[in-house]
Amino acid sequence: MNAIEEKAINAIRFLAVDAVEKANSGHPGLPMGGAAMAYTLWSGFLKHCPEDPGWPDRDRFVLSAGHGSMLLYALLHLFGYGLSMEELKNFRQWGSKTPGHPEYGHTPGVETTTGPLGQGFANAVGMAIAERRLAAEFNREGYPLVDHHTYVYAGDGCMMEGITSEAASLAGHLQLAKLICLYDDNDITIDGSTDLAFTEDTGKRFEAYGWQVLKVEEGNRVELLTEAIAEAKQEVNRPSLLMVKTKIGYGSPNKQGTADAHGAPLGKEEVALTRENLGWPAEPTFYVPPEVNEHFAKIGEILTAKKEEWSALFADYRREYLEMAEQWDSWFSGQVPEELVEDSRLWQFEDKPLATRAASGQVMQVLAEHLPNMIGGSADLNASTKTYLKGFGDFQADNISGSNINFGVREHAMGAILSGLSLHGGLRPFGSTFLVFFDYMKPAVRLASMMQLPVTFVYTHDSVAVGEDGPTHQPVEHLANLRSIPHLHVLRPADGVETSAAWLHALQRRCGPSALILSRQKLPQLSSSGKGALKGGYVIGSEKSSGLDLILIASGSEVSPALKAQEKLQDEGYSVRVVSMISRELFLAQEEDYREEVLPAAAEKRIVIEAALPMGWEDITGSKGAIIGLDDFGASAPGDLVLEKRGICVENIVNKAKEIIA
Repeated sequence: MNAIEEKAINAIRFLAVDAVEKANSGHPGLPMGGAAMAYTLWSGFLKHCPEDPGWPDRDRFVLSAGHGSMLLYALLHLFGYGLSMEELKNFRQWGSKTPGHPEYGHTPGVETTTGPLGQGFANAVGMAIAERRLAAEFNREGYPLVDHHTYVYAGDGCMMEGITSEAASLAGHLQLAKLICLYDDNDITIDGSTDLAFTEDTGKRFEAYGWQVLKVEEGNRVELLTEAIAEAKQEVNRPSLLMVKTKIGYGSPNKQGTADAHGAPLGKEEVALTRENLGWPAEPTFYVPPEVNEHFAKIGEILTAKKEEWSALFADYRREYLEMAEQWDSWFSGQVPEELVEDSRLWQFEDKPLATRAASGQVMQVLAEHLPNMIGGSADLNASTKTYLKGFGDFQADNISGSNINFGVREHAMGAILSGLSLHGGLRPFGSTFLVFFDYMKPAVRLASMMQLPVTFVYTHDSVAVGEDGPTHQPVEHLANLRSIPHLHVLRPADGVETSAAWLHALQRRCGPSALILSRQKLPQLSSSGKGALKGGYVIGSEKSSGLDLILIASGSEVSPALKAQEKLQDEGYSVRVVSMISRELFLAQEEDYREEVLPAAAEKRIVIEAALPMGWEDITGSKGAIIGLDDFGASAPGDLVLEKRGICVENIVNKAKEIIA
């Protein structure tokens, strides 16, 4: 390590130390211990362009150990991403660009929101898959448009999380050689030494997954780090894990190598001792030597030149492969082609009962014809979720042009990998499993919603109508749980046309994920309206007279019994309207005039019918309404019988309606 490198690394350390100290909150230990590792990667290997953070062929850097956010913020500041010193001084403060954990879309240069350990690791696997898929699609001889690596910085906590094991296993199977994990192997967690709970041989575990494992015994040796990263980049058949031995809180005389350096400021006295120990000026705080700024500026010039070379290459590519360049533009635009919306096959279904999972499968085949950049799969349930894209091949190590990903029984990793695919750009990811297994992937869905990513989650087998498999496989509380997540649109269609509308909304939406909730059992084709469904809720069964005694509101499979109940009630002289509420969130986002047209405020007598926990419908029913839902788990029996026993049936709807009207 030469003198300027040492100063640059210490600048990273002390920007982090000073920011945490000023905020009186944060995690100084990781940036202090990992500064040399991060500097070596960013200055000598990472292909990126501070002037254009969204450059498609940049290397991706994911800080999976998001609590060490000041490491990333210091790098972004020093490399010229427009993150000012003032923002570093406002670390963890209201409105700053430097929140406690990195947030995608909030801070330039942050590739994904991290903090929940292991999520970033799985995001990185998704990014690495995206790189391979796009390379297969667009690269031509002499034109390596897509040729970049994905680097993930992970800690001991990430390695303990189950999602990391799931994602690493899949990455090894897929031979994602352009995925490189820098493992900050410092043997410390919040509670103390990792010996308390984590004594396995992590290297052997990753070797068993099919990874190349390299070890760097001294994490402050730039030359050793350089050799290891270079060797990892040469590997063509395996992802690489670099196990880098570091000291948390490096340089702190009393806290180095201890849990005390993990998640709290060092304290004024210890900071002073650390500055003295590492030969750093006592004053001022937030100090960066002029020669260090010059050093990073020169690196920035080299990085900009690389990006300009790529831009020139792409210009030549456009001249030689105009059609492919236009397809590139289309894939990265995120727009839905008009001819897709107008494709009549989306709105025509045979007049016979059809499960909405099967309708979705039909729709997806049409969508994939118009959107060849759709990519995704299921957590080992394609036969049941009907999400396999026929004719588009399986994405495997020997076929990176495939669009179907076999995630295996790895719901949690699947959810986070989908986010990684979306974050990378150029692809339209989807993933599927049974609704009841949403439990296994909730953290990933939450982060996709936080980042407002256009990911489509497909959940089938949506209620106790699953039947004989019993309560372990019959979702009850899951719809309420999904609807509680901000920015997530939950769509539960009632028939084929509504299923098409749900898919169209999910694909047209660019500011958040969508969850499609689909039935296992066959449902009748209704006189539904795609246009109405695109507004989240609409009148599917009109009242016969001018007065309105009651409104029945239902979603998905409960719309049909609601219509049957309406018929019985109107035969007895009652005036009843039925509203299909495919998506509560979407309906409530409509203009007030439309909502009033569908659910007039004067019509206070309302019943919501849904085979799920009734939580959350109160704003729709009002004080004079009622909810027919489930307040207990299901049972192992034929699905129709379970629904009947739990009160989700025409007879119960009619009886409850008469109570309300009376």
